[in-house]
Amino acid sequence: MTEQKPEFSRVRRKRQNNKGNKMLNWMIAIVVLLIVLVGVKILSSDNAPKDKEVAITETTPKEDTSGTETDTEGSDADDKVEDSDQDADADDKDSPKEGTVSDETDEDEDSEDSSEKKDNEKEGTVTYTASEDAVVDETVSNTSWKPIGTSQSGNHVSQYDGSSVDWQEKKKALAYATGMTENDMIFLKIKNGGSPQKSIGIVSSKDKSKKYRVYLEWVDGEGWKPTQMDVLNTLDFNY
Repeated sequence: MTEQKPEFSRVRRKRQNNKGNKMLNWMIAIVVLLIVLVGVKILSSDNAPKDKEVAITETTPKEDTSGTETDTEGSDADDKVEDSDQDADADDKDSPKEGTVSDETDEDEDSEDSSEKKDNEKEGTVTYTASEDAVVDETVSNTSWKPIGTSQSGNHVSQYDGSSVDWQEKKKALAYATGMTENDMIFLKIKNGGSPQKSIGIVSSKDKSKKYRVYLEWVDGEGWKPTQMDVLNTLDFNY
């Protein structure tokens, strides 16, 4: 083998040392770069919460605003619900009013029915009956006829004197039955009706177009009451 020269060995060792230094420098540079990168990352991570805090701080008013809007909408909804409840209460209050109107209508109908009944009582049931009497067209009876009232008291005595109170009350009862006034009537005859408390009156209108024979009955304390009326077709008979 050929022995190497000492100078060549030194050069080779120097080159080897230079390579080793370069490698070491590269490694040192890489380590420094890594340290720098790690430091930057740490700084970035340190700044990240601040950014988040800023973001949160900036968005907080928005969240408050949206919350306010939500509350406002909720308040509006509550107001609407309250308005609906108030309307429902108003409707409920109106129902009794509609119910009251219905009751008033029923009362009105009842009062109308009562009025009709009273009118019917006043008018009464009028019955017309054909008569076999030659001078009578028909016989009339009316359930509404009442005693005319009297100013007499005590034991009643029928009078036919043409001037007494009893006589005047007979004339009033005859006018009441016929529907004419005393001034429009001719009192042809007032006579006994077959008993002390009964009388018969033959009357006509002044022109004699209306002719009647009226039967009266005395009611104690209440006066003379018509009980029957014959519609006459003539006055030419024995009365």
